[in-house]
Amino acid sequence: MITDDIIIKEAVRLVSEGLSVTLPVNGRSMLPFIIGGKESVILQQPEELKVGDVVLAWVVGDRYVVHRIISINGDDITLMGDGNLAGTERCTVAGVKAKATHVVDAHEQLHDLYTPRRCMAAKLWWYLRPIRRYLLFITKL
Repeated sequence: MITDDIIIKEAVRLVSEGLSVTLPVNGRSMLPFIIGGKESVILQQPEELKVGDVVLAWVVGDRYVVHRIISINGDDITLMGDGNLAGTERCTVAGVKAKATHVVDAHEQLHDLYTPRRCMAAKLWWYLRPIRRYLLFITKL
């Protein structure tokens, strides 16, 4: 049986060889920007990492996550899912295995994650943390 762990490890291996990989995303931690169970992300080798990048990382607690970088302090990176109300994950620069460049929606359309509009929306979403609970509830209706 092929598990999520096997799929992710193979994706990491392929990305490390310089290939782009499309990885289905599960869960709700990246709502509203990435819809788990319906959308996928295209992963590439991370070249330059910056706050706001969506990455596949091996985090403390020994698991992989696809989350957004919220701070970089030397070799330490803090991540948070866009759909999370609280809680962060930590990893090192070496723990970042891939950078998500695009979202593939349910209709197989590509959407660049780093257009000026999407970057502005992600930044606004960050500042809306105090009311995210209500906004996420509305998106479920």
